Amino acid sequence: MHHLSVNGRRDKLLPATTLQVKRGELLLVSGNRQDQRTALALALTGRMKPSSGRFTWDGSARIKNLRQASAVVDAPGVNEPEQHLSVRDLVTEDLALVPRRYRGGLLSKPWLKVNRFEDIAGLWTEQLTAARRIHLLTALALANPATDLLVVDSPDRHGADPADWLTRLEDLAHDAGRPLAVVATVTSIPAGWDGRCAAIGNAAATDPAGIPAEDDISPEQPGALESFEALETEDVK
Repeated sequence: MHHLSVNGRRDKLLPATTLQVKRGELLLVSGNRQDQRTALALALTGRMKPSSGRFTWDGSARIKNLRQASAVVDAPGVNEPEQHLSVRDLVTEDLALVPRRYRGGLLSKPWLKVNRFEDIAGLWTEQLTAARRIHLLTALALANPATDLLVVDSPDRHGADPADWLTRLEDLAHDAGRPLAVVATVTSIPAGWDGRCAAIGNAAATDPAGIPAEDDISPEQPGALESFEALETEDVK
């Protein structure tokens, strides 16, 4: 993703940002404003049309390919769980959104059992701890076997302890059976984090000639989020 930006009504909803992520990696992207973090999450998954910039997924510049390969998780005001929903109802709704060709056998009761969420099935979503919330929502996103790119919006807003979400996201990225490219937008990078990170608006670090900064794209890396042009705006599913 190179110099991606989104214009707002008065100022930049997403200032120019450059970053790279590939399968098997967890990338933390920091930004002070919630609207900017959400805009980045939506643009990265093809749910929001950028005003400028480019990126691709797996070497393809087709929006359809990006959307099929990606999922945005828990974006405030977009697809965060409604508080009046029980976990059981949330699971039923989300499984119904899995593309039909993958939907066989995806019923809420067996899914809850297989994924070990039976103990929270009757709770309201607002009653979940931060750790159980991120575990549930990421598991639901991965009910679609086509998902390779997971973008989690501001998981740190649910609690002050990074362990509530960071360990889960690291495990997903490094899962030998299904390695994912995982991006989390956060208010700030957790203390002691020595993994990959970037910052919203970091494209100003490129030189006047437009040479990419350190976190820019390396087309030789399979599965990397590289460069893209001409996204179409579509609703989140």
